Amino acid sequence: MNEFLERREVGRTGMQTARLGIGSTFDAPASAIEEAFEHGINYLYWGTVRRPEFARAMVNLSKQHRDELILTIQSYSKDPGSIEGEVEEALTSSGVEHFDFLLLGNRSEVPEDAYVEVFERLRNRDKVRFLSISSHNRPMLPTLLDGYRTGENPYELLMLRYNAVHRGAERDVFPFVPDAGPRPLMVAYTATRWKHLLDPDKMPAGEKPLTARDCYRYSLSHPAVDMVLCGPASTDQMREALLALERGPLEADERERIERIGAHLYGRYAPSHPDAGDAEDVSKGLAAQ
Repeated sequence: MNEFLERREVGRTGMQTARLGIGSTFDAPASAIEEAFEHGINYLYWGTVRRPEFARAMVNLSKQHRDELILTIQSYSKDPGSIEGEVEEALTSSGVEHFDFLLLGNRSEVPEDAYVEVFERLRNRDKVRFLSISSHNRPMLPTLLDGYRTGENPYELLMLRYNAVHRGAERDVFPFVPDAGPRPLMVAYTATRWKHLLDPDKMPAGEKPLTARDCYRYSLSHPAVDMVLCGPASTDQMREALLALERGPLEADERERIERIGAHLYGRYAPSHPDAGDAEDVSKGLAAQ
Protein backbone atom coordinates (compact mmCIF):
# COMPACT_ATOMS: atom_id res chain seq x y z
CA MET A 1 0.00 0.00 0.00
CA ASN A 2 1.09 3.58 -0.69
CA GLU A 3 2.26 4.73 2.75
CA PHE A 4 1.31 8.34 2.03
CA LEU A 5 -2.34 7.25 2.13
CA GLU A 6 -1.99 5.76 5.58
CA ARG A 7 -2.89 7.75 8.67
CA ARG A 8 -0.56 8.54 11.55
CA GLU A 9 -1.20 8.42 15.29
CA VAL A 10 -0.99 11.84 16.94
CA GLY A 11 1.13 11.14 20.00
CA ARG A 12 -0.98 9.78 22.84
CA THR A 13 -4.10 11.76 21.92
CA GLY A 14 -6.02 8.85 20.38
CA MET A 15 -6.43 10.89 17.18
CA GLN A 16 -5.18 10.02 13.73
CA THR A 17 -4.24 12.38 10.92
CA ALA A 18 -3.70 12.24 7.19
CA ARG A 19 -0.18 12.91 5.95
CA LEU A 20 -1.12 16.42 4.77
CA GLY A 21 -2.51 19.29 6.82
CA ILE A 22 -3.86 22.62 5.58
CA GLY A 23 -2.89 26.07 6.85
CA SER A 24 -5.10 29.16 6.77
CA THR A 25 -2.56 31.66 5.43
CA PHE A 26 -3.60 31.67 1.79
CA ASP A 27 -6.98 32.08 0.20
CA ALA A 28 -8.23 28.70 -1.02
CA PRO A 29 -12.02 28.66 -1.08
CA ALA A 30 -13.96 26.76 1.55
CA SER A 31 -15.09 24.32 -1.12
CA ALA A 32 -11.46 23.31 -1.83
CA ILE A 33 -10.81 22.58 1.84
CA GLU A 34 -14.05 20.63 2.13
CA GLU A 35 -13.09 18.66 -1.00
CA ALA A 36 -9.73 17.86 0.61
CA PHE A 37 -11.57 16.54 3.67
CA GLU A 38 -13.46 14.16 1.36
CA HIS A 39 -10.02 12.83 0.37
CA GLY A 40 -9.06 12.25 4.01
CA ILE A 41 -7.38 15.54 4.99
CA ASN A 42 -8.50 16.32 8.53
CA TYR A 43 -5.83 18.61 10.09
CA LEU A 44 -6.71 22.31 9.75
CA TYR A 45 -4.33 24.95 11.10
CA TRP A 46 -5.77 28.36 12.08
CA GLY A 47 -2.43 30.14 11.88
CA THR A 48 -1.10 33.68 11.80
CA VAL A 49 -3.12 34.83 8.77
CA ARG A 50 -6.74 33.74 9.19
CA ARG A 51 -8.90 33.77 6.09
CA PRO A 52 -12.71 33.90 6.20
CA GLU A 53 -13.01 31.05 3.70
CA PHE A 54 -10.89 28.85 5.92
CA ALA A 55 -13.12 29.62 8.89
CA ARG A 56 -16.16 28.82 6.77
CA ALA A 57 -14.70 25.41 5.91
CA MET A 58 -13.96 24.65 9.58
CA VAL A 59 -17.51 25.53 10.57
CA ASN A 60 -19.11 23.65 7.68
CA LEU A 61 -17.10 20.50 8.33
CA SER A 62 -17.62 20.70 12.09
CA LYS A 63 -21.38 20.42 11.69
CA GLN A 64 -21.18 16.74 10.75
CA HIS A 65 -17.54 15.70 11.17
CA ARG A 66 -16.19 17.42 14.27
CA ASP A 67 -14.88 14.21 15.82
CA GLU A 68 -12.88 13.49 12.67
CA LEU A 69 -11.25 16.92 12.49
CA ILE A 70 -8.07 18.13 14.18
CA LEU A 71 -8.28 21.92 14.53
CA THR A 72 -5.26 23.92 15.72
CA ILE A 73 -5.03 27.51 16.96
CA GLN A 74 -1.58 29.13 16.89
CA SER A 75 -0.24 31.72 19.33
CA TYR A 76 3.04 33.60 18.99
CA SER A 77 2.42 35.49 22.24
CA LYS A 78 5.44 35.97 24.50
CA ASP A 79 3.09 36.79 27.36
CA PRO A 80 1.35 33.67 28.66
CA GLY A 81 -1.24 35.88 30.34
CA SER A 82 -2.56 37.04 26.95
CA ILE A 83 -3.12 33.60 25.44
CA GLU A 84 -6.50 32.84 27.02
CA GLY A 85 -7.98 36.00 25.53
CA GLU A 86 -6.36 35.25 22.20
CA VAL A 87 -7.91 31.80 22.08
CA GLU A 88 -11.32 33.18 23.08
CA GLU A 89 -11.13 35.72 20.26
CA ALA A 90 -10.09 33.03 17.78
CA LEU A 91 -13.04 30.87 18.78
CA THR A 92 -15.38 33.79 18.24
CA SER A 93 -13.89 34.84 14.90
CA SER A 94 -13.65 31.32 13.51
CA GLY A 95 -17.06 30.14 14.68
CA VAL A 96 -15.86 26.82 16.07
CA GLU A 97 -16.65 25.68 19.60
CA HIS A 98 -13.20 24.43 20.57
CA PHE A 99 -9.77 23.71 19.14
CA ASP A 100 -8.02 20.38 19.49
CA PHE A 101 -4.54 21.92 19.70
CA LEU A 102 -3.02 25.09 21.04
CA LEU A 103 0.25 25.55 19.17
CA LEU A 104 2.94 27.74 20.73
CA GLY A 105 4.56 29.20 17.63
CA ASN A 106 8.21 30.00 16.90
CA ARG A 107 9.69 29.07 20.27
CA SER A 108 13.46 29.32 20.55
CA GLU A 109 13.50 27.86 24.07
CA VAL A 110 11.44 25.31 25.96
CA PRO A 111 8.43 27.36 27.16
CA GLU A 112 8.29 28.16 30.84
CA ASP A 113 5.74 26.51 33.10
CA ALA A 114 3.39 29.50 32.85
CA TYR A 115 2.56 28.53 29.26
CA VAL A 116 1.66 25.00 30.29
CA GLU A 117 -0.47 26.38 33.12
CA VAL A 118 -2.39 28.56 30.65
CA PHE A 119 -2.93 25.57 28.41
CA GLU A 120 -4.22 23.54 31.36
CA ARG A 121 -6.70 26.28 32.24
CA LEU A 122 -7.95 26.37 28.67
CA ARG A 123 -8.17 22.59 28.60
CA ASN A 124 -10.16 22.56 31.84
CA ARG A 125 -12.59 25.02 30.24
CA ASP A 126 -12.94 22.79 27.14
CA LYS A 127 -11.41 25.42 24.85
CA VAL A 128 -8.43 23.34 23.72
CA ARG A 129 -7.52 19.70 24.26
CA PHE A 130 -3.79 19.26 23.58
CA LEU A 131 -0.58 21.25 23.34
CA SER A 132 1.92 21.54 20.48
CA ILE A 133 4.90 23.69 19.54
CA SER A 134 6.87 24.95 16.53
CA SER A 135 10.49 26.03 16.58
CA HIS A 136 13.35 27.25 14.42
CA ASN A 137 15.77 26.07 17.12
CA ARG A 138 16.32 22.54 15.87
CA PRO A 139 18.82 21.54 18.61
CA MET A 140 16.07 22.17 21.19
CA LEU A 141 13.70 19.58 19.72
CA PRO A 142 15.56 16.43 20.87
CA THR A 143 15.12 17.78 24.40
CA LEU A 144 11.37 17.84 23.86
CA LEU A 145 11.45 14.35 22.37
CA ASP A 146 13.30 13.06 25.44
CA GLY A 147 10.88 14.82 27.73
CA TYR A 148 7.92 13.30 25.94
CA ARG A 149 9.36 9.82 26.30
CA THR A 150 9.75 10.26 30.05
CA GLY A 151 6.41 12.01 30.54
CA GLU A 152 8.04 15.34 31.42
CA ASN A 153 6.43 17.50 28.74
CA PRO A 154 2.94 17.67 27.23
CA TYR A 155 3.75 18.47 23.58
CA GLU A 156 1.91 15.98 21.37
CA LEU A 157 3.02 17.62 18.10
CA LEU A 158 6.33 19.21 17.08
CA MET A 159 6.51 21.42 13.99
CA LEU A 160 9.71 22.41 12.19
CA ARG A 161 11.02 23.63 8.87
CA TYR A 162 12.11 20.86 6.53
CA ASN A 163 12.45 20.89 2.75
CA ALA A 164 15.02 20.18 0.07
CA VAL A 165 16.80 23.46 0.82
CA HIS A 166 16.66 23.29 4.61
CA ARG A 167 17.81 19.80 5.51
CA GLY A 168 19.40 20.47 8.87
CA ALA A 169 16.71 18.44 10.65
CA GLU A 170 18.31 15.34 9.14
CA ARG A 171 21.28 16.05 11.41
CA ASP A 172 19.78 17.84 14.40
CA VAL A 173 16.35 16.26 14.92
CA PHE A 174 15.41 13.21 12.90
CA PRO A 175 18.07 10.87 14.37
CA PHE A 176 16.41 11.44 17.77
CA VAL A 177 12.87 10.60 16.64
CA PRO A 178 12.04 7.09 17.93
CA ASP A 179 11.13 4.44 15.37
CA ALA A 180 8.53 2.83 17.60
CA GLY A 181 6.29 3.64 20.52
CA PRO A 182 4.30 6.81 21.18
CA ARG A 183 6.00 9.94 19.95
CA PRO A 184 4.92 13.49 19.15
CA LEU A 185 3.60 13.91 15.63
CA MET A 186 6.43 15.38 13.53
CA VAL A 187 5.13 18.08 11.18
CA ALA A 188 7.17 19.80 8.47
CA TYR A 189 6.31 23.14 6.88
CA THR A 190 7.60 25.48 4.13
CA ALA A 191 7.88 22.48 1.80
CA THR A 192 8.31 24.72 -1.28
CA ARG A 193 10.77 27.04 0.51
CA TRP A 194 8.49 30.04 -0.04
CA LYS A 195 8.01 28.90 -3.66
CA HIS A 196 11.74 29.19 -4.45
CA LEU A 197 11.78 25.53 -5.47
CA LEU A 198 9.03 26.31 -8.00
CA ASP A 199 10.75 29.36 -9.52
CA PRO A 200 12.34 28.82 -12.98
CA ASP A 201 14.64 31.81 -12.44
CA LYS A 202 16.22 30.24 -9.36
CA MET A 203 17.05 26.85 -10.87
CA PRO A 204 20.55 25.55 -11.67
CA ALA A 205 21.44 25.72 -15.34
CA GLY A 206 19.50 23.15 -17.33
CA GLU A 207 17.09 22.20 -14.52
CA LYS A 208 13.34 22.52 -14.68
CA PRO A 209 11.67 23.86 -11.55
CA LEU A 210 9.97 21.50 -9.16
CA THR A 211 6.24 21.27 -8.70
CA ALA A 212 4.55 21.68 -5.33
CA ARG A 213 3.72 17.99 -5.59
CA ASP A 214 7.47 17.20 -5.83
CA CYS A 215 8.16 19.31 -2.75
CA TYR A 216 5.48 17.67 -0.62
CA ARG A 217 6.61 14.21 -1.68
CA TYR A 218 10.20 15.11 -0.79
CA SER A 219 9.39 16.13 2.78
CA LEU A 220 6.95 13.27 3.31
CA SER A 221 9.46 10.70 2.05
CA HIS A 222 11.67 11.10 5.11
CA PRO A 223 10.61 8.39 7.59
CA ALA A 224 10.70 10.78 10.55
CA VAL A 225 8.13 13.14 8.99
CA ASP A 226 4.53 12.28 9.80
CA MET A 227 2.76 15.17 8.14
CA VAL A 228 3.47 18.15 5.88
CA LEU A 229 1.53 21.38 6.19
CA CYS A 230 0.43 22.93 2.91
CA GLY A 231 -0.98 26.39 2.22
CA PRO A 232 -3.13 26.30 -0.90
CA ALA A 233 -4.31 29.57 -2.43
CA SER A 234 -6.74 27.95 -4.88
CA THR A 235 -8.63 24.78 -5.65
CA ASP A 236 -5.98 23.79 -8.19
CA GLN A 237 -3.22 24.15 -5.61
CA MET A 238 -5.20 22.05 -3.14
CA ARG A 239 -5.61 19.33 -5.74
CA GLU A 240 -1.90 19.50 -6.58
CA ALA A 241 -1.12 18.79 -2.93
CA LEU A 242 -3.50 15.84 -2.89
CA LEU A 243 -1.70 14.41 -5.92
CA ALA A 244 1.45 14.20 -3.80
CA LEU A 245 -0.31 11.66 -1.58
CA GLU A 246 -1.48 9.65 -4.57
CA ARG A 247 2.01 9.49 -6.11
CA GLY A 248 3.65 8.24 -2.91
CA PRO A 249 7.33 8.26 -1.89
CA LEU A 250 10.10 9.46 -4.17
CA GLU A 251 12.30 7.21 -6.25
CA ALA A 252 16.05 7.51 -5.67
CA ASP A 253 16.68 9.49 -8.87
CA GLU A 254 13.89 11.93 -8.01
CA ARG A 255 15.36 12.54 -4.57
CA GLU A 256 18.85 13.08 -5.98
CA ARG A 257 17.60 15.70 -8.44
CA ILE A 258 15.55 17.54 -5.81
CA GLU A 259 18.46 17.62 -3.37
CA ARG A 260 20.77 18.94 -6.08
CA ILE A 261 18.36 21.81 -6.69
CA GLY A 262 17.97 22.36 -2.96
CA ALA A 263 21.73 22.63 -2.43
CA HIS A 264 21.94 25.18 -5.25
CA LEU A 265 19.22 27.32 -3.70
CA TYR A 266 20.75 27.13 -0.24
CA GLY A 267 24.07 28.40 -1.55
CA ARG A 268 22.59 31.17 -3.68
CA TYR A 269 19.65 32.37 -1.61
CA ALA A 270 20.43 32.42 2.09
CA PRO A 271 17.40 32.33 4.40
CA SER A 272 16.24 35.66 5.79
CA HIS A 273 15.51 33.98 9.12
CA PRO A 274 17.88 31.00 9.51
CA ASP A 275 17.11 28.13 11.81
CA ALA A 276 19.54 27.59 14.67
CA GLY A 277 22.46 25.87 12.98
CA ASP A 278 21.71 27.40 9.59
CA ALA A 279 23.25 30.76 10.47
CA GLU A 280 26.67 29.19 10.94
CA ASP A 281 26.26 27.16 7.76
CA VAL A 282 25.41 30.27 5.76
CA SER A 283 28.37 32.24 7.16
CA LYS A 284 30.74 29.44 6.19
CA GLY A 285 29.15 28.82 2.80
CA LEU A 286 28.27 25.23 3.61
CA ALA A 287 25.80 23.12 1.61
CA ALA A 288 22.24 22.51 2.71
CA GLN A 289 23.13 19.36 4.59
